[in-house]
Amino acid sequence: MSGTGRTESGHGRLGSVLSGLAVAVGCVLFLGGFVWGALIYQPYTVPTDSMSPTVKPGDRVLAQRIDGSEVRRGDVVVFTDKVWGDAPMVKRVVGVGGDKIACCDAGGRMSVNGQAVEEPYLRGEEPASPTGFTVTVPKGHLFLLGDERMGSLDSRSHLQDAAQGSVPREAVSARLDAVAWPMEGLVERPRSFAELPGGISQPGPIRLVIGAVVIGAVLILGGAAYGPLARALGRGRKPAARSRVTAGV
Repeated sequence: MSGTGRTESGHGRLGSVLSGLAVAVGCVLFLGGFVWGALIYQPYTVPTDSMSPTVKPGDRVLAQRIDGSEVRRGDVVVFTDKVWGDAPMVKRVVGVGGDKIACCDAGGRMSVNGQAVEEPYLRGEEPASPTGFTVTVPKGHLFLLGDERMGSLDSRSHLQDAAQGSVPREAVSARLDAVAWPMEGLVERPRSFAELPGGISQPGPIRLVIGAVVIGAVLILGGAAYGPLARALGRGRKPAARSRVTAGV
């Protein structure tokens, strides 16, 4: 009888220690994930339909804070430029400094340095632009277009400006990584730009951030639930234990 009591007590202490450890680790992961995400990402609500269908008006997106030097072709970025109204905007980078951008070829495609670019993010069978243009992007600048090419006010609307519609790299503050609400997942990097010099960017640590938060929540809930479950199970075992002891006596 005394041996059994010590064993059950030992198991109880071990369970309490493990549940406490699970809650502690869970809190670190949960809170750490939120803090990490807040440092790396900024939430942003898309105000217009110029980036449809990739992101739509009212979509809540997570944009990774980056330096303009990290931007690659195909990135969807948040930028602010006085010439464009001095308000945060979301557009897709289709050209970087030195690129010659032309539109459109016989198939309605845009070309970068003479290489036609497939743009699967465009809506339906629309051409890359309803109006033709040719521009050479100044060094240190970016040429940006909306995915809704029929109505987007983008670099094409500023071709007569000094920078031929492009914006300085330093105007970029963040790069879209995911659509948080509605939960549509990561914003894909178009593979067609990967074949050009410089390639495409890699997603930020959004999966790791979300994973830390989710695992942390599971550990907290699991650890907190151990005590009530153990007590409930203990109460269920007590009558049987008394019966065995009596039989032995």
